[in-house]
Amino acid sequence: MSRFLFVALPLSGHLNPMLAIGQMLVHSGHEVAWCGQESVLRPLVGPDVTVHPTGTRLHRRPADTGMAGLAALWDGYLVPFTRFTLDPVDAAVRSYRPDVVVAEQYALAAGLVAHRRGVPWATVCTGALELAPPPELTGFADLVADRVATVVAMAGISDGESFDPRFSPHLVLALTSAALTGGAPLPERCVLTGAVLGDRLNAPDFPWQAWDPGRRHVLVTVGTLVGHLVGDFYQRMAAALAPMAEEVQAVFVTSGVAGTSFPDNVIAADLVPMLDLLPRLDAVVSHAGGVVHEALAYGLPLVVAPVRAEQVAVARQVADAGAGIEVSMLQASPDQLAAAVRAVLDEPAYRHSAGRIAGEFAAAGGARAAAAELAALASRVDAVEVSR
Repeated sequence: MSRFLFVALPLSGHLNPMLAIGQMLVHSGHEVAWCGQESVLRPLVGPDVTVHPTGTRLHRRPADTGMAGLAALWDGYLVPFTRFTLDPVDAAVRSYRPDVVVAEQYALAAGLVAHRRGVPWATVCTGALELAPPPELTGFADLVADRVATVVAMAGISDGESFDPRFSPHLVLALTSAALTGGAPLPERCVLTGAVLGDRLNAPDFPWQAWDPGRRHVLVTVGTLVGHLVGDFYQRMAAALAPMAEEVQAVFVTSGVAGTSFPDNVIAADLVPMLDLLPRLDAVVSHAGGVVHEALAYGLPLVVAPVRAEQVAVARQVADAGAGIEVSMLQASPDQLAAAVRAVLDEPAYRHSAGRIAGEFAAAGGARAAAAELAALASRVDAVEVSR
């Protein structure tokens, strides 16, 4: 059996898919260790899993959107985070001696260290932005190339012109399907696995006693977006759903937004057990974050209100695939939001398209397929070692 070192950003949308893949590898008899912020990882992986700590660096989400937001993401978080984690990741690789390093796409230090140390590594693409940037992000390629060159130089890698730590030359796992990527060109050695879902040790309780099985159910979540980026979106959504009270019950995930009063047909919770909730839902309203692929895995149509560039990329894929409707987070009126929710609930085409994507996800294999690809990469490494 092989040894894998997983490295990911300390953010739930990036960690949850990695956790699912790691669990599948362990179930298959492999050994998995983690490198990252231990205070975040420990509740997710349990007390017995090896964690190589990086220390703590706070992530302040940039206030800008579009290209300005993308630049702020790299300059304010990804580049400093890479600098902060390079030495701890290097120490973890030297100490643990993995057969394969598994790097979430934005955990750039993992790819840099693996390349520098000559350790085979795989990229896990948890989002859509790097694979299919929206066309309105003029200058995306140049901006990212410049920042990539910065972190490559930071790591002391001399072949920087041919090396991109966002995409492993050995294996790229994209947690999506052809229905969403369309005709976008993909990196070499890229495998589409569909959504990856696994057990979540930190799943919170939920007030199931308030659940009305006689009504349809809509989840509303904006993840951890901060106040000024959300505006009064929850209030407008509540107003949009209030007239549907007799037939629709909504669940509002309030994490990251200011509290507000909701109508009687709303269950409000700071956090929810997402994978227990999704099979019971009829539609999802979100900021086009990590919940999108989770919802599509269950064939749920979506209303997506993206803010940041990475969310716009996902939202466009959902809309282009016919699985949902894109609205404006800050500008959509209650009537417009109500019309969008009505459409995804009542018009069969949206559910049909979401179901088609769910079928593609299932056929792609999800966490099982991702783990098998990683195990195969490790086997190829072992074969090379034996042949020497």
